[in-house]
Amino acid sequence: MILAAVVDWDALLDVVIYSLVAGVGVTVAFSLAILGLTRFADMRRDGRDVEAWGFAALATAGLAVTGTAVVYGIILMTTK
Repeated sequence: MILAAVVDWDALLDVVIYSLVAGVGVTVAFSLAILGLTRFADMRRDGRDVEAWGFAALATAGLAVTGTAVVYGIILMTTK
């Protein structure tokens, strides 16, 4: 039972859950950015401008979320 006294299992579980959510969330956001950029190029090539700009908006949102997560992570690491 000495291990239970040394390790804060609730805090460790919180770290694992938050890390998993952040890792999956950033991965999905960057994947949407890549999808948006590739579809944007395809739609522009085919002359489908309205759809192209929709995918450009998706790419922009995905890159914004990814960039925000990276900056937030750096801020958290440097302040604690």
